[in-house]
Amino acid sequence: MTLGVEVRKKGYMIIPKSVHEPMGIREGDTLSIKGDNGRLVLEPDRRVDISYLTEKLEEHRERVSYARKVKLGELAGSVLEEEFDS
Repeated sequence: MTLGVEVRKKGYMIIPKSVHEPMGIREGDTLSIKGDNGRLVLEPDRRVDISYLTEKLEEHRERVSYARKVKLGELAGSVLEEEFDS
């Protein structure tokens, strides 16, 4: 897809919604810009947001919290094959 954009004062450009929305680019995101053989190339800077990652890991931990750790020796004498015989 090729769209034209106008360069405004101080070099500002507006990235059309039809371009930035499908790419997941939101207000406040950082983009890398480089010149490549007479072209401008914009790429999202996909750094990991630690607070977002921490939040998602906590949500996952809560979802799997029903699973408990097996205590040392708790499975002693258990035979896995017996679990599948029934």
